Amino acid sequence: MIHRLALSCLAALALGACASSTPVHYHTLLAPVAPTQVASAGAPFLIEVLPVGIPPQLDQSQLVVRQGSSQVAVVDGERWAGPLADEFRNALSAQLTQRLQTQDVAGLAAPKDQPVLRIKVQVRRLDAWPGQSVQLEADWSLGMAHQPGNPRFLCHGQFQEPAAGGYAELVQAQQRSIAALAARVAEQAQAWASSQTASCR
Repeated sequence: MIHRLALSCLAALALGACASSTPVHYHTLLAPVAPTQVASAGAPFLIEVLPVGIPPQLDQSQLVVRQGSSQVAVVDGERWAGPLADEFRNALSAQLTQRLQTQDVAGLAAPKDQPVLRIKVQVRRLDAWPGQSVQLEADWSLGMAHQPGNPRFLCHGQFQEPAAGGYAELVQAQQRSIAALAARVAEQAQAWASSQTASCR
């Protein structure tokens, strides 16, 4: 009788554990690019989007969200489809190639007869308040590859998007913030590639 009771308890515990486990949702920063974001004419240069720097506290497989002004939470059931740095770089590359109508030659041997603009981004903050908003703060640099003197354009920007809803809407807001960053960088890339002058507003 005691043995049967023990087995019943173990079975109940196992069923409870299965019932309490929550599914894991995987998210990506790579968003579909709307046709309206395409530039009217292709850029006369290729781009090389270098690896993106991510703050260590955000470089997790899980989503890291803010709680109030000083607390953060690592949400175990909401995860990135790949490393966050790769997710961000791929999303930025997709946005830039679409907007500039050019090719990202990162990891490839670039043609010698075409100029290549190198783009480096360092994320300073990627704060997310579920049901409220997301904030992206980043520095970036532009420079033509293999140019004598290696002149660089440096800029800094802050972007904020509303994020009403759940975690899916939160990630969509982060996608929009990357799109806003890409729009700024694409505009500056055109100016820098043509005259090595650009405005960091």
